[in-house]
Amino acid sequence: MVEALTAETVARRNNVTVLGRQDGPVMLFAHGYGCDQDVWRRLVPYFADHYRVVLFDNVGAGHSDAEAYDRAKYGTLDGYAADILEICSALDLTDVILVGHSVSAIIALIAAANEPERFSRLILVAPSPRYIDDAADGYVGGFTQADIDGLLASLDSNYFAWAEALAPMAMGNPDAPEYAEELRSSFCRTNPAIARHFARVTFLSDSRYILDRVRCDSLVLQCTDDLLAPAEVGSYVHRHLDNSSLVHLQATGHCPHVSAPAATAHAILQYLQPRP
Repeated sequence: MVEALTAETVARRNNVTVLGRQDGPVMLFAHGYGCDQDVWRRLVPYFADHYRVVLFDNVGAGHSDAEAYDRAKYGTLDGYAADILEICSALDLTDVILVGHSVSAIIALIAAANEPERFSRLILVAPSPRYIDDAADGYVGGFTQADIDGLLASLDSNYFAWAEALAPMAMGNPDAPEYAEELRSSFCRTNPAIARHFARVTFLSDSRYILDRVRCDSLVLQCTDDLLAPAEVGSYVHRHLDNSSLVHLQATGHCPHVSAPAATAHAILQYLQPRP
């Protein structure tokens, strides 16, 4: 029997947390692959005094309801976008500032394309609509098909060894190994079977088509030395996304909200300032 989709059901499914100023503008944070809402803990304090901050875990991550994981639904990024829209509906959120990291930046774009009236701004942290290069289109994603095939084969062979190897590559900042260890620990808290499936959905997706469908005002945040979303990708997203701004952060690696929260918050707050 399918449980009715009530506000309580949605909140429990995605372990929704609401913080900050309850009558403030809404900021909804969507975490990336292998993480959960805890990854935002360094960034949230910069916004909690003035914004209503809504956090959640993707199904299969953190303290979400793993029993709600459906391989068919989550076989594409659309399933995750549907969850974001259901969270917004359940909490009656409007004029939402949606902050998405990595794959969830693309999920945010899908959600905004499907219900544009729901969102006021999109903040896309290290987005990549396609990880695999497309020579025919001149697109640089940063990886060859063989690279991604090898990455997924390594994941299938030994998920925990894969997590230990990928975390420092993704995080960068070798002078601060505690950040990579934090990401590795987050990877290892994720159900391996779900992580394997989500990895395929993440790394094999081609979501470039969604960029032309989004009209929402957007900020693209690009880091240096980001092995998962190189500079060419951020520029591509900005060029193909109407009403977007591109900011190059003073941050390295793929997770600036972890390694450089002050610089990340400053860029976001500058973007959110009222315009003349």
